Amino acid sequence: MAGHSKFKNIMHRKGAQDKKRSKIFSKLAKEITVAAKMGAPDPDMNPRLRTAIQAAKAQNMPNANIERALKRSQEAGGENYEEVRYEGFGAGGVGVIVEALTDNRN
Repeated sequence: MAGHSKFKNIMHRKGAQDKKRSKIFSKLAKEITVAAKMGAPDPDMNPRLRTAIQAAKAQNMPNANIERALKRSQEAGGENYEEVRYEGFGAGGVGVIVEALTDNRN
C-alpha cells in the first residue's frame, strides 16, 4: 500500500477498483452498441441486445451509460465495430476459436 495515510490507502484501493469497473463497462458498452447496430435498437425485438443490457445491469452499469451506448449505435459515422472469428491450433494440436469485436480488421 501507499504510505501510512488512511485516505491515501483508500485512494489507491479505489483507483484499482475503478480501473477494473471501467474496463468491464467499456466492454459491455461495445457489446450493446454492436447488438443494437446488428438488429433493432429495441430490446424487446432484439434478443442479443436484451442479453447485453441484462449483463450490463448485472455488473451495476449505470443506466446513463447504457442509454449512451444505445444512442451511439444510432449515430451515423460512429464507431463501426464488427464481430470477427479467428480459428487456429494451439499446443498439442488443440483447436482454438477466438471471437472478438473490432473496429479494425488489419
